[in-house]
Amino acid sequence: MSGPAAGTAHAATTTDVVCLGESMVTFLPSQPGRLADVPSFGRGIGGAESNVACALAAAGHRAAWVGRVGADGFGDHLVETIASYGVDTSAVRRDPVRPTGIYFRTATDRGTDTHEVAYYRAGSAASAMSPANVPYEELFAGRILHLSGITAALSGDCLELLRELTAARPGRPLVSFDVNHRPHLWRGGDADASVLLELARRADLVFVGEDEAEEAWGIVGAEAIRAAVPEPSVLVVKRGSAGATVFAPGLRPGPRSSIAGGAENADTVTHVPALRVDVVAAVGAGDAFAAGFLSATLRGLPVRDRVRHGHLMAAAVLTVPGDLTEPPARDHADRLVALGDEAWGTLRLGPGWTAADRAPEEVRTP
Repeated sequence: MSGPAAGTAHAATTTDVVCLGESMVTFLPSQPGRLADVPSFGRGIGGAESNVACALAAAGHRAAWVGRVGADGFGDHLVETIASYGVDTSAVRRDPVRPTGIYFRTATDRGTDTHEVAYYRAGSAASAMSPANVPYEELFAGRILHLSGITAALSGDCLELLRELTAARPGRPLVSFDVNHRPHLWRGGDADASVLLELARRADLVFVGEDEAEEAWGIVGAEAIRAAVPEPSVLVVKRGSAGATVFAPGLRPGPRSSIAGGAENADTVTHVPALRVDVVAAVGAGDAFAAGFLSATLRGLPVRDRVRHGHLMAAAVLTVPGDLTEPPARDHADRLVALGDEAWGTLRLGPGWTAADRAPEEVRTP
Protein backbone atom coordinates (compact mmCIF):
# COMPACT_ATOMS: atom_id res chain seq x y z
CA MET A 1 0.00 0.00 0.00
CA SER A 2 1.28 3.48 -0.86
CA GLY A 3 0.08 6.97 -0.03
CA PRO A 4 -0.50 8.99 3.10
CA ALA A 5 -3.39 6.88 4.35
CA ALA A 6 -0.91 4.14 5.23
CA GLY A 7 0.84 6.28 7.80
CA THR A 8 -0.28 4.70 11.08
CA ALA A 9 1.50 1.36 10.95
CA HIS A 10 4.63 2.47 12.83
CA ALA A 11 3.09 2.20 16.27
CA ALA A 12 3.52 -1.56 16.53
CA THR A 13 7.00 -1.78 15.03
CA THR A 14 10.43 -2.19 16.58
CA THR A 15 12.36 -0.17 13.95
CA ASP A 16 14.31 2.76 15.35
CA VAL A 17 15.05 4.82 12.23
CA VAL A 18 13.83 4.61 8.64
CA CYS A 19 15.93 6.50 6.08
CA LEU A 20 14.63 7.43 2.62
CA GLY A 21 16.81 8.56 -0.27
CA GLU A 22 18.97 7.76 -3.24
CA SER A 23 22.03 5.60 -2.87
CA MET A 24 24.52 5.30 -5.72
CA VAL A 25 27.47 3.17 -6.65
CA THR A 26 30.65 5.19 -6.11
CA PHE A 27 33.81 4.72 -8.12
CA LEU A 28 36.87 5.66 -6.08
CA PRO A 29 40.17 6.47 -7.83
CA SER A 30 43.14 4.15 -7.59
CA GLN A 31 45.46 7.18 -7.31
CA PRO A 32 45.25 10.96 -6.85
CA GLY A 33 44.90 13.22 -9.84
CA ARG A 34 42.40 14.49 -12.37
CA LEU A 35 39.59 12.15 -13.38
CA ALA A 36 41.03 12.31 -16.89
CA ASP A 37 44.28 10.80 -15.62
CA VAL A 38 43.04 8.14 -13.18
CA PRO A 39 43.64 4.71 -14.77
CA SER A 40 41.25 2.65 -12.66
CA PHE A 41 38.64 2.87 -9.93
CA GLY A 42 37.48 0.79 -7.00
CA ARG A 43 33.80 0.34 -6.32
CA GLY A 44 31.96 1.55 -3.21
CA ILE A 45 28.59 2.97 -2.28
CA GLY A 46 27.43 6.46 -1.45
CA GLY A 47 24.21 8.12 -0.42
CA ALA A 48 23.47 10.46 2.46
CA GLU A 49 20.45 8.61 3.83
CA SER A 50 21.82 5.09 3.35
CA ASN A 51 25.06 6.26 5.01
CA VAL A 52 23.02 7.28 8.06
CA ALA A 53 21.19 3.95 8.08
CA CYS A 54 24.44 1.97 7.83
CA ALA A 55 26.09 3.95 10.62
CA LEU A 56 23.08 3.54 12.91
CA ALA A 57 22.88 -0.20 12.25
CA ALA A 58 26.61 -0.58 12.87
CA ALA A 59 26.09 1.26 16.18
CA GLY A 60 23.49 -1.29 17.27
CA HIS A 61 20.21 0.34 16.24
CA ARG A 62 17.43 -1.14 14.13
CA ALA A 63 17.67 0.85 10.92
CA ALA A 64 15.92 0.52 7.57
CA TRP A 65 16.68 2.11 4.22
CA VAL A 66 13.92 2.76 1.69
CA GLY A 67 14.91 3.69 -1.84
CA ARG A 68 14.52 2.84 -5.50
CA VAL A 69 17.24 1.23 -7.60
CA GLY A 70 17.45 -0.18 -11.09
CA ALA A 71 16.92 -3.82 -11.94
CA ASP A 72 20.64 -4.06 -12.69
CA GLY A 73 23.88 -5.27 -11.19
CA PHE A 74 24.62 -1.93 -9.58
CA GLY A 75 21.26 -2.09 -7.83
CA ASP A 76 22.11 -5.58 -6.61
CA HIS A 77 25.43 -4.32 -5.26
CA LEU A 78 23.82 -1.42 -3.42
CA VAL A 79 21.13 -3.47 -1.75
CA GLU A 80 23.50 -6.27 -0.78
CA THR A 81 26.17 -3.93 0.58
CA ILE A 82 23.75 -1.80 2.61
CA ALA A 83 22.12 -4.96 4.00
CA SER A 84 25.56 -6.26 5.02
CA TYR A 85 25.73 -3.45 7.60
CA GLY A 86 22.62 -4.86 9.25
CA VAL A 87 20.19 -2.46 7.57
CA ASP A 88 16.70 -3.66 6.65
CA THR A 89 16.38 -3.22 2.87
CA SER A 90 13.13 -5.15 2.40
CA ALA A 91 11.22 -2.02 1.33
CA VAL A 92 13.64 -1.08 -1.47
CA ARG A 93 11.86 -1.06 -4.84
CA ARG A 94 13.33 -2.03 -8.25
CA ASP A 95 12.66 0.05 -11.33
CA PRO A 96 12.48 -2.10 -14.48
CA VAL A 97 13.30 0.80 -16.82
CA ARG A 98 15.50 3.37 -15.07
CA PRO A 99 19.11 2.65 -14.03
CA THR A 100 20.82 2.84 -10.68
CA GLY A 101 22.74 6.10 -10.26
CA ILE A 102 26.54 6.07 -10.22
CA TYR A 103 29.28 8.64 -9.71
CA PHE A 104 33.04 8.99 -9.93
CA ARG A 105 35.19 11.17 -7.71
CA THR A 106 38.82 12.12 -7.32
CA ALA A 107 40.90 11.36 -4.26
CA THR A 108 41.38 14.99 -3.29
CA ASP A 109 39.44 16.85 -0.60
CA ARG A 110 35.86 17.79 -1.48
CA GLY A 111 36.47 21.15 0.14
CA THR A 112 39.05 22.22 -2.46
CA ASP A 113 38.69 23.47 -6.01
CA THR A 114 40.74 20.53 -7.26
CA HIS A 115 38.13 18.00 -6.24
CA GLU A 116 36.10 16.51 -9.07
CA VAL A 117 32.84 14.56 -8.97
CA ALA A 118 31.12 13.23 -12.07
CA TYR A 119 27.50 12.21 -11.42
CA TYR A 120 25.48 9.94 -13.68
CA ARG A 121 22.16 10.12 -11.86
CA ALA A 122 19.83 12.07 -14.20
CA GLY A 123 16.84 9.84 -14.92
CA SER A 124 17.90 7.36 -12.24
CA ALA A 125 15.51 4.95 -10.59
CA ALA A 126 15.56 7.03 -7.41
CA SER A 127 14.53 10.18 -9.26
CA ALA A 128 11.24 8.44 -10.07
CA MET A 129 10.23 8.14 -6.41
CA SER A 130 6.84 9.75 -5.81
CA PRO A 131 3.89 9.66 -3.41
CA ALA A 132 2.32 7.06 -5.72
CA ASN A 133 5.09 4.45 -5.65
CA VAL A 134 6.77 4.66 -2.23
CA PRO A 135 5.57 2.31 0.54
CA TYR A 136 4.27 4.64 3.25
CA GLU A 137 3.63 1.82 5.68
CA GLU A 138 7.37 1.06 5.70
CA LEU A 139 8.35 4.75 5.83
CA PHE A 140 6.19 5.34 8.89
CA ALA A 141 7.33 2.13 10.56
CA GLY A 142 9.97 3.59 12.86
CA ARG A 143 10.40 5.94 15.77
CA ILE A 144 12.22 8.37 13.46
CA LEU A 145 11.93 9.02 9.72
CA HIS A 146 15.16 10.53 8.37
CA LEU A 147 15.07 12.57 5.15
CA SER A 148 17.38 14.97 3.36
CA GLY A 149 17.21 17.85 0.93
CA ILE A 150 19.07 15.82 -1.68
CA THR A 151 15.92 13.83 -2.40
CA ALA A 152 13.90 17.01 -2.91
CA ALA A 153 16.32 18.10 -5.66
CA LEU A 154 16.12 14.90 -7.71
CA SER A 155 12.78 15.60 -9.44
CA GLY A 156 9.42 17.28 -9.05
CA ASP A 157 7.92 13.96 -7.94
CA CYS A 158 10.62 13.56 -5.28
CA LEU A 159 9.94 17.05 -3.98
CA GLU A 160 6.23 16.31 -3.78
CA LEU A 161 7.05 13.10 -1.89
CA LEU A 162 9.01 15.04 0.72
CA ARG A 163 6.20 17.55 1.06
CA GLU A 164 3.82 14.65 1.73
CA LEU A 165 6.14 13.02 4.24
CA THR A 166 6.73 16.23 6.19
CA ALA A 167 3.05 17.18 6.30
CA ALA A 168 1.50 17.09 9.77
CA ARG A 169 -0.80 14.10 10.18
CA PRO A 170 -1.78 11.64 12.93
CA GLY A 171 0.66 8.78 13.32
CA ARG A 172 3.60 10.52 11.69
CA PRO A 173 6.88 9.54 13.35
CA LEU A 174 9.40 12.15 14.42
CA VAL A 175 10.79 13.57 11.16
CA SER A 176 14.53 14.24 11.01
CA PHE A 177 15.61 16.44 8.09
CA ASP A 178 19.19 17.11 7.00
CA VAL A 179 19.19 20.13 4.67
CA ASN A 180 22.15 18.70 2.69
CA HIS A 181 22.22 21.52 0.16
CA ARG A 182 23.87 20.39 -3.08
CA PRO A 183 23.98 23.43 -5.40
CA HIS A 184 24.65 21.45 -8.58
CA LEU A 185 21.43 19.46 -8.13
CA TRP A 186 19.27 22.60 -8.19
CA ARG A 187 20.66 24.07 -11.41
CA GLY A 188 18.13 24.13 -14.23
CA GLY A 189 15.29 22.57 -12.27
CA ASP A 190 11.73 23.78 -11.84
CA ALA A 191 12.35 24.53 -8.14
CA ASP A 192 15.24 26.11 -6.27
CA ALA A 193 16.93 25.56 -2.92
CA SER A 194 14.49 27.89 -1.17
CA VAL A 195 12.12 24.92 -0.88
CA LEU A 196 14.59 23.41 1.59
CA LEU A 197 13.57 26.11 4.05
CA GLU A 198 9.92 25.11 3.62
CA LEU A 199 10.75 21.45 4.28
CA ALA A 200 12.97 22.26 7.27
CA ARG A 201 10.15 24.23 8.90
CA ARG A 202 7.86 21.16 8.60
CA ALA A 203 10.29 18.76 10.31
CA ASP A 204 10.79 17.96 14.01
CA LEU A 205 14.59 17.70 14.06
CA VAL A 206 16.72 19.64 11.56
CA PHE A 207 20.43 19.54 10.72
CA VAL A 208 21.84 22.45 8.74
CA GLY A 209 25.29 23.91 8.22
CA GLU A 210 25.89 27.62 8.62
CA ASP A 211 27.46 27.63 5.16
CA GLU A 212 24.44 25.86 3.67
CA ALA A 213 21.99 28.34 5.20
CA GLU A 214 23.95 31.27 3.81
CA GLU A 215 24.35 29.78 0.34
CA ALA A 216 20.79 28.43 -0.03
CA TRP A 217 18.79 31.02 1.90
CA GLY A 218 21.03 34.04 2.39
CA ILE A 219 20.75 33.62 6.19
CA VAL A 220 23.88 34.26 8.24
CA GLY A 221 24.53 32.99 11.77
CA ALA A 222 22.97 30.41 14.09
CA GLU A 223 20.53 32.79 15.78
CA ALA A 224 19.25 34.05 12.44
CA ILE A 225 18.80 30.49 11.23
CA ARG A 226 16.73 29.67 14.31
CA ALA A 227 14.61 32.77 13.70
CA ALA A 228 13.93 31.55 10.15
CA VAL A 229 13.29 27.95 11.26
CA PRO A 230 11.34 28.29 14.53
CA GLU A 231 9.03 25.28 14.21
CA PRO A 232 11.30 22.20 14.70
CA SER A 233 11.60 20.94 18.27
CA VAL A 234 15.36 20.57 17.76
CA LEU A 235 17.54 22.59 15.39
CA VAL A 236 21.20 21.59 15.02
CA VAL A 237 23.37 24.24 13.36
CA LYS A 238 26.70 22.80 12.24
CA ARG A 239 29.48 25.37 12.31
CA GLY A 240 32.42 23.47 10.86
CA SER A 241 35.58 23.64 12.94
CA ALA A 242 33.75 25.84 15.46
CA GLY A 243 31.50 22.94 16.47
CA ALA A 244 27.70 22.81 16.59
CA THR A 245 24.94 24.80 18.28
CA VAL A 246 21.63 23.17 19.25
CA PHE A 247 18.37 25.03 19.84
CA ALA A 248 16.03 22.73 21.74
CA PRO A 249 12.83 23.91 23.44
CA GLY A 250 12.12 21.88 26.53
CA LEU A 251 15.40 19.95 26.29
CA ARG A 252 17.83 20.77 29.06
CA PRO A 253 21.54 20.20 28.37
CA GLY A 254 22.17 18.21 31.58
CA PRO A 255 19.44 15.71 32.54
CA ARG A 256 18.45 12.77 30.38
CA SER A 257 15.75 13.91 27.99
CA SER A 258 13.14 12.46 25.66
CA ILE A 259 13.42 11.72 21.97
CA ALA A 260 11.67 14.85 20.78
CA GLY A 261 11.56 17.32 23.64
CA GLY A 262 8.71 19.69 24.31
CA ALA A 263 7.91 22.92 22.54
CA GLU A 264 6.33 24.57 25.53
CA ASN A 265 9.52 26.14 26.91
CA ALA A 266 11.90 28.74 25.50
CA ASP A 267 14.94 27.48 23.66
CA THR A 268 17.84 26.05 25.56
CA VAL A 269 20.91 26.85 23.45
CA THR A 270 23.80 24.40 23.71
CA HIS A 271 27.14 24.87 21.95
CA VAL A 272 29.59 21.99 21.73
CA PRO A 273 33.11 22.49 20.30
CA ALA A 274 34.31 20.27 17.48
CA LEU A 275 37.17 17.82 17.83
CA ARG A 276 40.59 18.10 16.28
CA VAL A 277 40.85 15.34 13.68
CA ASP A 278 43.66 14.17 11.42
CA VAL A 279 41.52 13.98 8.29
CA VAL A 280 42.14 11.23 5.76
CA ALA A 281 39.18 12.11 3.50
CA ALA A 282 36.54 14.76 4.08
CA VAL A 283 33.61 12.68 2.84
CA GLY A 284 30.57 11.40 4.69
CA ALA A 285 31.19 13.43 7.84
CA GLY A 286 27.82 15.20 7.82
CA ASP A 287 25.94 11.93 7.48
CA ALA A 288 27.98 10.37 10.26
CA PHE A 289 27.34 13.37 12.52
CA ALA A 290 23.59 12.99 11.95
CA ALA A 291 23.81 9.28 12.74
CA GLY A 292 25.70 9.92 15.97
CA PHE A 293 23.23 12.58 17.05
CA LEU A 294 20.25 10.37 16.22
CA SER A 295 21.81 7.42 18.04
CA ALA A 296 22.22 9.46 21.21
CA THR A 297 18.72 10.89 20.74
CA LEU A 298 17.26 7.38 20.65
CA ARG A 299 19.11 6.66 23.90
CA GLY A 300 17.64 9.77 25.54
CA LEU A 301 21.04 11.33 26.25
CA PRO A 302 21.51 15.00 27.17
CA VAL A 303 21.88 17.52 24.34
CA ARG A 304 25.59 18.02 24.88
CA ASP A 305 26.17 14.27 24.68
CA ARG A 306 24.09 14.00 21.51
CA VAL A 307 26.35 16.53 19.82
CA ARG A 308 29.51 14.90 21.14
CA HIS A 309 28.39 11.53 19.79
CA GLY A 310 27.80 13.27 16.46
CA HIS A 311 31.32 14.69 16.50
CA LEU A 312 32.79 11.27 17.35
CA MET A 313 30.87 9.46 14.62
CA ALA A 314 32.02 12.12 12.15
CA ALA A 315 35.62 11.69 13.34
CA ALA A 316 35.39 7.95 12.69
CA VAL A 317 34.52 8.60 9.03
CA LEU A 318 36.97 11.46 8.58
CA THR A 319 39.88 9.16 9.54
CA VAL A 320 39.17 6.59 6.80
CA PRO A 321 39.17 6.96 2.98
CA GLY A 322 35.47 6.25 2.29
CA ASP A 323 31.99 7.35 3.36
CA LEU A 324 31.46 4.48 5.81
CA THR A 325 33.41 2.82 8.58
CA GLU A 326 32.91 0.79 11.73
CA PRO A 327 31.98 3.25 14.49
CA PRO A 328 33.66 3.18 17.89
CA ALA A 329 32.21 0.69 20.37
CA ARG A 330 29.44 2.30 22.41
CA ASP A 331 31.29 2.08 25.73
CA HIS A 332 34.40 3.56 24.10
CA ALA A 333 32.39 6.48 22.70
CA ASP A 334 30.57 6.95 25.99
CA ARG A 335 33.89 7.24 27.85
CA LEU A 336 35.03 9.99 25.51
CA VAL A 337 31.68 11.78 25.64
CA ALA A 338 31.85 11.79 29.46
CA LEU A 339 35.16 13.69 29.52
CA GLY A 340 35.20 17.14 31.09
CA ASP A 341 35.30 20.18 28.85
CA GLU A 342 39.05 20.67 29.21
CA ALA A 343 39.83 17.03 28.41
CA TRP A 344 37.41 17.07 25.47
CA GLY A 345 39.23 20.12 24.15
CA THR A 346 42.58 18.30 24.19
CA LEU A 347 41.42 15.31 22.15
CA ARG A 348 42.97 14.80 18.76
CA LEU A 349 41.77 11.79 16.79
CA GLY A 350 43.62 10.10 13.95
CA PRO A 351 43.41 6.88 11.93
CA GLY A 352 42.77 3.85 14.11
CA TRP A 353 41.32 5.76 17.06
CA THR A 354 38.08 3.76 17.04
CA ALA A 355 39.81 0.55 18.10
CA ALA A 356 37.96 -0.84 21.10
CA ASP A 357 41.12 -1.23 23.17
CA ARG A 358 42.08 2.45 22.92
CA ALA A 359 41.53 4.33 26.17
CA PRO A 360 40.81 8.08 26.18
CA GLU A 361 44.38 8.84 27.24
CA GLU A 362 45.67 7.16 24.10
CA VAL A 363 43.91 9.51 21.73
CA ARG A 364 44.60 12.69 23.67
CA THR A 365 47.31 15.13 22.68
CA PRO A 366 49.41 16.96 25.29
